[in-house]
Amino acid sequence: MTTAQDDIKAPAAVPTAPERTGRRGARFGNQLAAFGSAVWRPLIVLAVIGLVWWFVTAREMVERYLVPTPGSVFEVMWDERSMLAEHTYVTLYETVIGFLLAALIGIASAVLIVYSKTAERSLYPIILFAQVIPKIAIAPILIVWFGTGLSPKIILAVLIAFFPVVVSGVAGLRDTDPELLDLSATMGASRWSVFVKVRFPGALPQLMAGLKVAVTLAVVGAVVGEFVGASEGLGYILLLASGNLNSALLFADLILMSAIGVVLFVVIEVAESLLIPWHASRREGSSVTMATT
Repeated sequence: MTTAQDDIKAPAAVPTAPERTGRRGARFGNQLAAFGSAVWRPLIVLAVIGLVWWFVTAREMVERYLVPTPGSVFEVMWDERSMLAEHTYVTLYETVIGFLLAALIGIASAVLIVYSKTAERSLYPIILFAQVIPKIAIAPILIVWFGTGLSPKIILAVLIAFFPVVVSGVAGLRDTDPELLDLSATMGASRWSVFVKVRFPGALPQLMAGLKVAVTLAVVGAVVGEFVGASEGLGYILLLASGNLNSALLFADLILMSAIGVVLFVVIEVAESLLIPWHASRREGSSVTMATT
């Protein structure tokens, strides 16, 4: 026969400081293992590409002024590191500012389109029409209007990165479960509460996917703006290297452009893992950069 004292469960033991440290260490170890599992395949692919590149240039299958050796490219990157760092910062600044503006304007436009039929019928066709226009054709106009400073490059980055944010935001906000909306209305929740607690969190998976596309396009927008009229930035260096047939500097510049896009993409990926750890793509590890299969 059990007594009342037997029915009383002992309180859960509070983990000690060493146990908490051990758990944090285990969690960090798991994250490190997941990161290693995610990056080893791309690293192998890059190593294979590098070996093929080295083999082709070492055997002089292609003229050196067309394809430089990997050693000459990295030598230029080291010798010109101060100059390249300065111009990389300019392009990175234009890209980040353009992306942040595109994200803010795009999310606001998506909310307006979803909540207003008038805005949807008025803005959506114009947004689509603006996306179809080649941005390289807009760049000279922006240079005429705003000069050769940073403004036209940032505006061009906004214009290119804006569309995927709007499309993903609209799709995510409209994909809210109708039963959740009905339940919220039944419980008397305001439209703002429904948006903050139901619609927007539910739209985050699709919105984050659009932001990852937008951040890479923002790099393209900034570089395209530097092509047309600039005296600094990686796009400007690319034009100089191309005009002087300096293939080593050209390849170094392309590597830095790619590095900017990859780093910013990873930043959005990390933000996604922090904002929506509950989503199936995060639990199953099926995202682009965290895939383990």
